[in-house]
Amino acid sequence: MKFSKVVPSYTSKYGCRLIWEGDDEDDSDAVILNKNELDELVEILKKDVSGTITLEDLTSSIMVNSDVTQFTLQNHRHLEVDTFDLQKKVLEFAKVPHEPKYVHISSKEFYPSVWIRKEDKDQVKFSPKKTPQKPSLLQAILSSKSEKKDKKISEADVFRIFSTRRSTRKFSKDKVEDWKIDKILAAADTAPTAGNFQGLKIFYIKNKIAKEALVEAANKQPYVNSPVLLVFCMDPSRVKLKFPQEILDKFSLQDSTLAASYAQIAAAGLGLSSIWIGMLDEKKVQTILGTELRPSSILCIGYPDKKKPPKSRRKLKDLIEVIE
Repeated sequence: MKFSKVVPSYTSKYGCRLIWEGDDEDDSDAVILNKNELDELVEILKKDVSGTITLEDLTSSIMVNSDVTQFTLQNHRHLEVDTFDLQKKVLEFAKVPHEPKYVHISSKEFYPSVWIRKEDKDQVKFSPKKTPQKPSLLQAILSSKSEKKDKKISEADVFRIFSTRRSTRKFSKDKVEDWKIDKILAAADTAPTAGNFQGLKIFYIKNKIAKEALVEAANKQPYVNSPVLLVFCMDPSRVKLKFPQEILDKFSLQDSTLAASYAQIAAAGLGLSSIWIGMLDEKKVQTILGTELRPSSILCIGYPDKKKPPKSRRKLKDLIEVIE
């Protein structure tokens, strides 16, 4: 897994996504930074200093060292990047003028040392002759490289989200944070699709007039005018597989449905509520969105006006038929 690029966030021009790519085209990863987190990272990188950034969830962090920057993320694999490479790409993305320093002298609280950065990003370390001292805990943390092991998500957390999710028809007026919307859209982007062609498109509706029009198009259900409104549409033209058109249409319907379900579960995991809208006038929705793509569902998301316990479900023995 190698650090690749810095791209804009899904919903805000102020944040960004840091992208890693592996040998396999399907093997990629991303870290989403909001405006404050990006600003902190830019400040550290432009000053050529070490530092730690605590992310918004208060448990994840970024540790910037002179050689390697490490990303310790909650319920996420360990990621790291050559600091020189990160500095170049982040400052370029942020449009911050910066003259690269190829000689870096560490601060006094660390082992006195000099790093020489070469154009090919190789780094050679020269340490002066000095009696080794036992490193402090802070030094050990900043200089250590954690084992590259994926952090497993607790099963208890996953099933808690499943079991406590509840559809909401009344949302509070509280604004949903941009970083949470980014994570919801990122989750939708990870949903499995036919041939990985992602035969769908998501419309993120911010316009108030469009929201009110979609209320009418969705059988006049008032909660469609929600803080976050996503319309999932099928796009079979993206599915480059040699099958009859009706099969491609079915794949596209499945793609958009899976993406919506991933977004809904992600919203629940972020402390939000949602409701899935399937009753809609396709032609009216297409006109409102200005698209020829067929809508499959509308997902309304926000903070619940009042938290409610999940509804009881039918027993599994009534739901499942085992064929032996």
